[in-house]
Amino acid sequence: MIRGGAILVAAALVTGDPVAGQEPYTWSEFRSVERVEPHGRIAWGEGPHAFGELYRPGGPGPHPVVVLIHGGCWRSIADVSYVSRLGRSLAEAGWVVWSLEFRRIDQDGGAWPGILEDVAAGADHLRALAPEFDLDLERVVAVGHSSGGHLALWLAGRRRLPADAPGGPRLRRDDPLPVAGVVGLAAIADLVDFHHRGGGGCGPASVESLLDAPLAEAATRLSLTSPDALLPLGVPQLLVTGALDETVPADHGAAWVDAARAAGDDARLLTPAGAGHFEVVAPWTDPYGSVWPEIRAFLETLRSSPGAPPS
Repeated sequence: MIRGGAILVAAALVTGDPVAGQEPYTWSEFRSVERVEPHGRIAWGEGPHAFGELYRPGGPGPHPVVVLIHGGCWRSIADVSYVSRLGRSLAEAGWVVWSLEFRRIDQDGGAWPGILEDVAAGADHLRALAPEFDLDLERVVAVGHSSGGHLALWLAGRRRLPADAPGGPRLRRDDPLPVAGVVGLAAIADLVDFHHRGGGGCGPASVESLLDAPLAEAATRLSLTSPDALLPLGVPQLLVTGALDETVPADHGAAWVDAARAAGDDARLLTPAGAGHFEVVAPWTDPYGSVWPEIRAFLETLRSSPGAPPS
């Protein structure tokens, strides 16, 4: 389903492109938007979900890299396909985009800590890809949507995980790839805060499902999983949450920004008017267009920064 007036819909049918909607997209409407094909699909490990889709810019390298992490409440309701147009848009802005797939918590092996192990391994696989695709691994930015925003923030703070904690070595790995910044699009950030807000559109048990344990019994898992336990992340963070988002409310993003700043991080929040949960990953919509100049400026600042944070 593609929204708009009759003339716009007719144009979309001719060009194959979606158009901006009058009201925020629902999930069923958003997932019906035709995906674009990546420039390649590459396995980062074994198994049907251990791959990434690659979007490449034109021109010579070395290229800065976006690790793009899709959402879906950590479940298999969603996959890499729904962020394909965002991936292509970021590549057109000059970034190699590595759009990660991984096991979700309702798939074999994806329950905690499998989902985190997959995201870590998939990101670290960029080292194997760097020579062939001329990647600049000092300019790696994590961009995530919804639960993928949680994983993007976690990926940036992963180097702070204690190696001696239960499960810590498997999550941190020997040499975690440094992340220079995070763009969280409708990002779930502080897991306890999100749980106490009722889990938004993911449901009241979503955080406990991620942790595979009741919250009251999951202190260690929370310390390894929730990005707030890893503050300060030590990298700039830009959160973008729609003013009409009922899945991850803007207040949740604002609470994260306050906590990150209090810990000494550079963090800020954009709340585009008219945006629900999905417009922030929909480059063809007016709400995304209204904040794209600031997202692009944030990315360009990271591209020109002197180097990645220490691992």
